[in-house]
Amino acid sequence: MDTNKVKMQKITYGSKEIKYQVCRVPDRVEKIAIHVHPDGSVQVDAPLDAGLESVKQAVQKRARWLLGHIEQARQRREYVLRREYVSGESFFYLGKRYQLKVIKSDNIRGSVKLLRGQLRVETTATEPEKVKSLLWIWYRDHARDYFARRLKEISQRVSWLDSVPDWRLLVMKKQWGSCSPQGTLAINPHLIKAPRDCIEYVLLHELCHLQEHNHSKRYYRLLYEQMPEWNSVKAKLDGLSEMLLNE
Repeated sequence: MDTNKVKMQKITYGSKEIKYQVCRVPDRVEKIAIHVHPDGSVQVDAPLDAGLESVKQAVQKRARWLLGHIEQARQRREYVLRREYVSGESFFYLGKRYQLKVIKSDNIRGSVKLLRGQLRVETTATEPEKVKSLLWIWYRDHARDYFARRLKEISQRVSWLDSVPDWRLLVMKKQWGSCSPQGTLAINPHLIKAPRDCIEYVLLHELCHLQEHNHSKRYYRLLYEQMPEWNSVKAKLDGLSEMLLNE
């Protein structure tokens, strides 16, 4: 497992310092991939046998590109974090950004729909609190349906489960999921905003706790067997967390 460990590295470009995480991805054979996450963090996915020096050289070659994207991420983050629930703001769903469109209508109950790249909210009252409430109901409903479906599918292929475990939605400020001593899973509904592979990682993470109620080597061996690239996916989710948990 040590070969798959996430490591922090850094380079300098002019007067700027760029820090980055190196994630060892078993299925990656040759090419090194560099990502800038929405929070401005940098992740480098590399083959298991790639030396840190060769990884550093790859990052150094793209230093100028990285600084540009880090700055863009900073500017977008400042804008997105100012939640006003008005048309034009960006919201995530299954890892994709959608532009909010608030439409005043005669729909007393209100509705939320994904349509042509927009997250459309139709309501008689367009005040921010009303729009926020409608969006939250929509997110929770979609989270409940999607997580139930994925837990059922994953449980069918996980050897230590005979059925789908008990689970519930639970809003948490800093956690995506948890597993109680009694074996009940709690999944943060905000997770529905994350990419599908990140959702898969969190669900697998908690399901592995039904077999190993700790973070021992045996636990991580189990997680690795289910998702060899979990470190890379976790790093991506970490880079999105502040944006996804923001209300």
